[in-house]
Amino acid sequence: MNLRPSSGSSEEPELNLTSLIDVVLLLLIFFMVSTTFLDESRIEIRLPQASAKPPLETRNDPIEITITASGEYRVNGKTLLNNSPVTLSAAVSKVAGESRDNPITIRADARTTHQSVITAMDVVGRLGFRGINMATVNQTAVGPAAQ
Repeated sequence: MNLRPSSGSSEEPELNLTSLIDVVLLLLIFFMVSTTFLDESRIEIRLPQASAKPPLETRNDPIEITITASGEYRVNGKTLLNNSPVTLSAAVSKVAGESRDNPITIRADARTTHQSVITAMDVVGRLGFRGINMATVNQTAVGPAAQ
């Protein structure tokens, strides 16, 4: 067994470091991205204290828009004359008065059209209301016992 290189090939072994450098750079980037920096310990702040009582709410009762399966609108339980956005806008304005801070709850039947819900949301948004809630039910409550 001849383990000595032949006399004609006196090549030095070469070590390729390109792959090693790529792996080290990827690890460096990974650790830089995944490191969290906590600056809270550097600045000492004394937070102000607040009272334990919640402030009294000055809001009126919420306004509820109900949309039936056929697309009819009801404002606080009162059926409107027609389904036009102008009628809906007038009814909501009449109930809300000048206040736009009241929350609006839209309760739409699951079988109503998407357009009816979007129209109600558009009317409420154009009137200046920002607190729009969508009423839903939990999936577990829709079983045979709830119907």
